Amino acid sequence: MAQLHFFKLKPAHLPWLKCIIHLSALVPLLLTFFQAFNDELGGDPVSALLHFTGLGAFKLLLLSLLVTPLARLLKQGLLINVRRLLGLYSFTYALAHIASYVLFDLQLDWPLLLSEIVKRPYITVGFVGWLILLALALTSTKQAQRKLGKRWQSLHNSVYLAAILVSIHFLWSVKSAILEPTIYIVMTALLLAYRRDKFKRWFNKRIKNRQKI
Repeated sequence: MAQLHFFKLKPAHLPWLKCIIHLSALVPLLLTFFQAFNDELGGDPVSALLHFTGLGAFKLLLLSLLVTPLARLLKQGLLINVRRLLGLYSFTYALAHIASYVLFDLQLDWPLLLSEIVKRPYITVGFVGWLILLALALTSTKQAQRKLGKRWQSLHNSVYLAAILVSIHFLWSVKSAILEPTIYIVMTALLLAYRRDKFKRWFNKRIKNRQKI
């Protein structure tokens, strides 16, 4: 394990690390939309675009959840500073995902969008997951954290629910090829299992609060 600690992350390294994250997230997204508008995404560009943005949002969400265990394992506490950035890019990809669906698949038919959300369970859970990511993105600033106080942490703990909903959305959205979503569901389960002690504390706290009532 000592070999994992040969490099110690310092504050001066953070701007470079964040720059790498910006480039790694933005360049593929912009390139994919460029290819879509130039009809370079194959026979079904809309489907390719939806898959890329949706999976990208899921990957970045899982990476944001991976930061804490990775920081502890490698004893690199400064890694926590990139968790918010990864979360914001997860929302950016999720926004691109739903925007692509509304623009290219539904042709801005808003009544149809509402009907799809109500009638199709996989879209329902995906939309709820997106709303959670939206709430987390809007309250990601330090000003929002100060304003919300203790409620801020409670709100941002809903990221775990978002991860579960996105997993379900991914699984239900495929017709037969379930291997890929299954892999991501397993990764999600492992990241949540890592936080089992935290969930136990929440559960015990709820039980105590109910007993007081």
